Amino acid sequence: MPNEPRPPRRVTIPDVARHAGVGQATAARVLGGYGSASAATRERVLAAAAELGYSTNAVARSMISGRTHTLGVVVADIENAYFARAVRGIADVAAKSGLQVILANSDEDGDKEKAAVQLFIERRVDGLVVAPAAGGHEHLDRAVSAGIPVVLLDRALSGAALDTVVVDNRGAAKAAVARFTDAGHTRIAVVSSASPADDSARLAPGADIWTTTERLTGYRQALRAAGIPREGELIRHTGYDRAWARSAVLELMTGEDRPTALFTTDNVATLGTLDALLDLDARIPDDVSVIGFDDAEWATLIRPRLSVVSQPVQELGGLAADILVRRINGASPRPRRHTLRTTYIARESTGPVPASVRRLRAPQS
Repeated sequence: MPNEPRPPRRVTIPDVARHAGVGQATAARVLGGYGSASAATRERVLAAAAELGYSTNAVARSMISGRTHTLGVVVADIENAYFARAVRGIADVAAKSGLQVILANSDEDGDKEKAAVQLFIERRVDGLVVAPAAGGHEHLDRAVSAGIPVVLLDRALSGAALDTVVVDNRGAAKAAVARFTDAGHTRIAVVSSASPADDSARLAPGADIWTTTERLTGYRQALRAAGIPREGELIRHTGYDRAWARSAVLELMTGEDRPTALFTTDNVATLGTLDALLDLDARIPDDVSVIGFDDAEWATLIRPRLSVVSQPVQELGGLAADILVRRINGASPRPRRHTLRTTYIARESTGPVPASVRRLRAPQS
């Protein structure tokens, strides 16, 4: 309609140049962050841009500089507190280098991960941090071939010439379960989000390193070191599903010759385990001792407080971003695996073997 107000005109580089009294090429260099200009000229151009309300065209700037000042991050599940803390570590380091983080969620789906990586390649992000959801690294190799460095977070891929940031999952799990065996426990169960197929396929030498399967391997090693046979009957693969973990623990704890100790390989398995123990009115640690992997914020809010393997999650994310920034800026050392240490935190959820094993009964539905 004729009386409708016109939208305000976008302020352009020529506008800023005229206002600052400099040439367009000079204004473009200052606003684009490339080339050289005197301190006085730079100050005049930036002041003019601020007065006029000029905003940088990121697409144009990237065409000139070859940089988009963005990092792509692909994680398995952003609702998982572990990945939320890792992304915080990435974002903090990225911000110090003037980089913005663009986040994608794979839902532990390899196809979703590959689609996200391809989109980031097309958008020309300056670097990628990926927590791989499936084996294979051809899509990541394509990113590297396109000039986009890649760092793997939390999980390693065999045969991939990529920087990788992890913790010693196997050693940490072995040490945690050894605390049970040292206290005299022989009926020690593990509740894991790994599937049976993942468990068997990734135990082979040179296989991809998945966190939960590495923790299962550490569990097995601890039992063998203590001379405890037949650990397989007390392993429960529950998928990444809290309700499934709850059902598995209900079945374990109401059976004959039930376990007196439970080790959980991740927070989802831990929550399902605690759900089941509450339903059974199980006393921790008088009836059963519990150790969880990862120190969630709620681990000290429950009673008794939960003994855990604590990971330096934010530091993992920060280190991944730091490695990436250095590669973006031209560093080219040979890719390697960076392994950070975990910490065992003893709280009140662990104790000696019960003098008598109380029979636990499933709740009435």
